[in-house]
Amino acid sequence: MERGDTTVKAKVTVAVCGGIAAYKAVELVRMLQDAGLDPHVVMTRAAEEFVRPLTFAAISGHQVITGLWSESHGDDSANLSSAIDHINEAQTTQALIVAPATADILAKFAHGLADDFVSTMYLATAAPVIVAPAMNVNMWEHPATRANLDVLRARGTIVVEPGSGYLACGMVGSGRLAESQEIVAAVVQALQPASDDRRSLGVHQKLKDLVGETVLVTAGGTREAIDPVRFIGNRSSGRMGYALAEAAHARGAKVVLITAPSSLEAAAGCDVVQVVSAEQMRHAVMDRLPEATLVVMAAAVSDYRVVHVAEQKIRRDGPLVLELEPTEDILREIVARKLPETVVIGFAAETENVLDNGRAKLARKGVDALVVNDVSSADLGFDSEKNAGSFITAQSEVEIPPMSKLEMADRILDQVAALRDRKDQQVRSRSEG
Repeated sequence: MERGDTTVKAKVTVAVCGGIAAYKAVELVRMLQDAGLDPHVVMTRAAEEFVRPLTFAAISGHQVITGLWSESHGDDSANLSSAIDHINEAQTTQALIVAPATADILAKFAHGLADDFVSTMYLATAAPVIVAPAMNVNMWEHPATRANLDVLRARGTIVVEPGSGYLACGMVGSGRLAESQEIVAAVVQALQPASDDRRSLGVHQKLKDLVGETVLVTAGGTREAIDPVRFIGNRSSGRMGYALAEAAHARGAKVVLITAPSSLEAAAGCDVVQVVSAEQMRHAVMDRLPEATLVVMAAAVSDYRVVHVAEQKIRRDGPLVLELEPTEDILREIVARKLPETVVIGFAAETENVLDNGRAKLARKGVDALVVNDVSSADLGFDSEKNAGSFITAQSEVEIPPMSKLEMADRILDQVAALRDRKDQQVRSRSEG
């Protein structure tokens, strides 16, 4: 903490378990500090075989707890003090982060076993629990592990899915510890209170993680004219796009909001461009695309327009047949014309086979990620202040449960930050190779 900084930082506990990925927890602790948090560290006995407690003590500035009992076995006062410290750790932390979370610790958590400090703390704390699994691909895919994860998710545990790639065991597949940026994003989201007053928790750095970015967001439902008074449209209110623009602006980005007709008011400071039709949206997007570092296409763009638009109001004299033609595919054009470093996120509103259709669209459009949601539910999606869905990439899938659209906007931006971090690392790896 800098001199004169009186911000009370949220205390979080990082539980490090025994696996080769334990060394990555060192970076995680540092990144939690950068996010404005105060991480404390606890370790299993097996974790000490990979990283020494002194490393974490030096970085965090706090004593590292490695067991249930004090080493002064003959000193009852020391053991009493140790027990009090351990209870205090469970009761005062605001989040328990387990990284790496081994198959063993997940099984203990799921079945309520408590034979070391980490498993005991899990049972003793009322704070949110975030687990970031890391293990051999066969262990990760084993039915026992999957069942244990289902139990933990049902209890409200947040699971940060592992990535795919080369594993320490020499195999290729899922099981690699998620990137630290992604874990930090999950922690900050878990700490966010309903009032969104994140400063009271000391989570102030995260609000400005988009400084220097230009985020282009599309919102609302386009309208295709039939005659001077009628149009083909859809049920989109624009709330999701407007929430994304607001969240991105709050996190320090320059925001360009290209919006179809909507009754909503954009957040102050956003550069708002008003359009009506799909063609107008296309022109506006292509005009501003060169300056964008992140594009989020949340608008519901019409797939068809009327070929022959009547110059005068059409009179109701009987049946009416309209000839329609496809509109331009704005999303594919963005992917084809964007700068190499620009990240593009698409949206897919589905009513059936949601994930299958979403993955097909992800591959077809060539975007970096897709937010797919089921709009068949009356209380989610269109015409609702709540939403839910899945953030999918070619390698991963993160479920976003029902929440307000502003909360979901932050969840999406958290995933985008983690995605960009992975892309940057891949670029560095290729350049170094």
